[in-house]
Amino acid sequence: MSIWEVILAFVVVVLMLVALLANLLVLMCFLYSADIRKQVPGLFILNLTFCNLLMTVSSMPLTLAGIIYKSQPGGDQICHIVGFLETFLTTNSMLSMAALSIDRWIAVVFPLSYHSKMRYRDAALILSYTWLHSVSFPIVAASLSWVGFHHLYASCTLYNKKPEDRTQFVIFTGVFHTLSFLLSLIVLCFTYLKVLKVARFHCKRIDVITMQTLVLLVDIHPSVRERCLEEQKRRRQRATKKISTFIGTFVLCFAPYVITRLVELSSVVHINSHWGIISKCLAYSKVVSDPFVYSLLRHQYKKTWKDIINKILKRSSINSSALTSESHNRNILQLNE
Repeated sequence: MSIWEVILAFVVVVLMLVALLANLLVLMCFLYSADIRKQVPGLFILNLTFCNLLMTVSSMPLTLAGIIYKSQPGGDQICHIVGFLETFLTTNSMLSMAALSIDRWIAVVFPLSYHSKMRYRDAALILSYTWLHSVSFPIVAASLSWVGFHHLYASCTLYNKKPEDRTQFVIFTGVFHTLSFLLSLIVLCFTYLKVLKVARFHCKRIDVITMQTLVLLVDIHPSVRERCLEEQKRRRQRATKKISTFIGTFVLCFAPYVITRLVELSSVVHINSHWGIISKCLAYSKVVSDPFVYSLLRHQYKKTWKDIINKILKRSSINSSALTSESHNRNILQLNE
């Protein structure tokens, strides 16, 4: 193995471990907190977490083995199953992010009618569509034998070995990425920009009230005035940072891989194998970032996982103290004997 391959293998191992721990923590928060389970966005987050966990335990280990051994890990049947899952899970996770953005758009732009427009039944219908949409492409690919081990990405994924099917495979790949990556990106941009517009409008209203209050309070201390102005500035930046994170992580993680897949269809351009694996690792990094972007850094999830950790630590401390007292009692009995 070259130094590049060692580094890439190490990166995949780190991504696997962090993704597994972070997504399991999100799942534990969902099961632990009744308040999180009651919320409609929790269904979308649960679906996204399910996709991320399956991707972590199915596709990532085979990519690691592909980097190390430089050949297809396992038999053809295993590779076909993993390739099918990889295509399905990637599309499903993209559409789940789009569904979360639609939920936020309705909640912010139509707050009074949110509970009537986004119920559990509506969320279940959206998830049913995402599953139907996501599973249709790998079914077509598997039926046409377009799933296999791709050496450029060291992964079991969409791959055409038949030169006579090249034109059909090019059309299929273009349609697939248009209706998965591009469609999700358009929905993300439309909904989150609408949310940002409403957030900025409310910030302006609050800023006007704040400035009017500061003008009326003539005797206010300069430090208090400065803190108010700083909070006003932070408020304007908060929504922009969050929305930039949602859209930015989606583009940064998925765009290099999607563009590489499309460029690869052209026989004119040669793609370096190291870049192919790097672009795949960037796509995998979305599995790592999703738990933090959509769940763990939010106040409700943060409070829940802190409660879980504290509960585990208290239980372990109680057990250790019980063991200590038990051993102490044994020592006393032995001395008395």
